[in-house]
Amino acid sequence: MNLVTRFDSWYICSLSKAPSNRNWHCSPRMKPITYTYAPSFPFTERHDVYPEIDPEIQYATGTHKGKVVLITGASRGIGEDLAITYAKAGASLILAARTQKALDAVKVKILRQAPSVDVLTVPTDVVDLGQVEAAVKAGIEHFGKLDIVIANAGKADGFDKTITEKDPLDWWNILEVNIRGVYNVAHFTLPYLSKVDGYFLITASIGGFLRMVNASAYNVSKGAVNAFVEFLALEYPTVKAFALHPGLIETDMTRVTAFEPVDSAQLASATYLYLTAGKADWLSGRFISANWDMGELQKDWKDKILESNAFVSRIVVPT
Repeated sequence: MNLVTRFDSWYICSLSKAPSNRNWHCSPRMKPITYTYAPSFPFTERHDVYPEIDPEIQYATGTHKGKVVLITGASRGIGEDLAITYAKAGASLILAARTQKALDAVKVKILRQAPSVDVLTVPTDVVDLGQVEAAVKAGIEHFGKLDIVIANAGKADGFDKTITEKDPLDWWNILEVNIRGVYNVAHFTLPYLSKVDGYFLITASIGGFLRMVNASAYNVSKGAVNAFVEFLALEYPTVKAFALHPGLIETDMTRVTAFEPVDSAQLASATYLYLTAGKADWLSGRFISANWDMGELQKDWKDKILESNAFVSRIVVPT
């Protein structure tokens, strides 16, 4: 299967064709984005919750009751919505983010909607190895196990400076948060996940496949974690691991970029919940997107994806 078939509405922008590149005119507050490669896929695009992944059924049946879920970057945006979603599905939560105040605010929101859920909050900078180790230790001491880990903490910039224009420390910090932060979480949680045949999900990005001017730090970092998930599945085959593009959602992080949000946070959260309910374990070790219709993927594309070993990193060799 050819990975690149078309490029439609990952981002709401107008395309200006030029001989040597293509320019996306996105948010009016930003300069146009120039890219030389952008993949797209032959699946029905989804931008909000749809019947196949509707979490209401899982809420009603408590599919994640008795499960312990660790979420990093849990104090806002996608992480906050994930926390609420898993709580409503019956899970116990370990929430990690940099500030206790923000975590406390999320915990209040969770308990309003799921009063009986057990929520442990642990201030954590995912770049700090010691803090990540302490957060995992606190979670194990409190709950005794880990079933699901979502490495959601991430960082982006405005895609407005070249490699030499951007401050080197700022450039490197994006890689540290997006790569080292994910690795740190994986390092300390995989031994526990392997005991229960659990799940490790990375909030990845289609950006890992884009070649886009002024986006080297973010896109390189996301390309790395898209590949990293393949090694998780290889070295820990009983742990189901996914690199999941959550869609383009209105968050503090996306507000600094040039792109306009087109997807709901609930689309991402419902897709994570669907995956950790064991609905598509066969996709482990691959990049996938919340924008893809999961029912269609299961019905029409499963055999093709498995036969061609699609959605993993590889080099294209001319024939």
